[in-house]
Amino acid sequence: MRKFRAGLAAVFVAAAFGLMAPGPASAAAYCGIAWGSLAKADPTMSSAQVTNVRTGQQACFDRLVVDLTGNVAGYSVQYVPAVVQDGSGMPVPLRGDAALRVVVNAPSYGPSGQPTFTPSSATELANVTGYQTFRQVAYAGSFEGTTTLGLGVRARLPFRVFTLAGPDGGSRLVVDVAHHW
Repeated sequence: MRKFRAGLAAVFVAAAFGLMAPGPASAAAYCGIAWGSLAKADPTMSSAQVTNVRTGQQACFDRLVVDLTGNVAGYSVQYVPAVVQDGSGMPVPLRGDAALRVVVNAPSYGPSGQPTFTPSSATELANVTGYQTFRQVAYAGSFEGTTTLGLGVRARLPFRVFTLAGPDGGSRLVVDVAHHW
């Protein structure tokens, strides 16, 4: 019994002076986010048209929303070395240390070719001044039934993509980019 007490006392002393190694650390995901930064895609084509692009700030991420006239059917979102204009292939300059290409499988023009989305400035679709992650949102064009946007971000950070129904029979493609890993 005496040896047991001596051993127990030694363990308490070692713990008190920090001589024992702590157990393995487990990294908690930032804000519970565990999205990753790999490409996300749905190849389905849509009969809807793009009508608007907007952004917003949340506590843990910045949000890009693409409004459509009907159901969102497909998209491709991924980090790329450079976003290029639809049709011409010319690079779209973006602020930030990473470029996220957002392709919506829906045109920004109607069946007769009339525009359904006409940005006032193709290089600045939304004012993202003061955002933690977004640095710039640019329009890269609409060609052969798809619309491409460039999203300049602070760094290659985790993101998620999902769709929401409404309003008014339309839908929305949502891209959230985390503020941190």
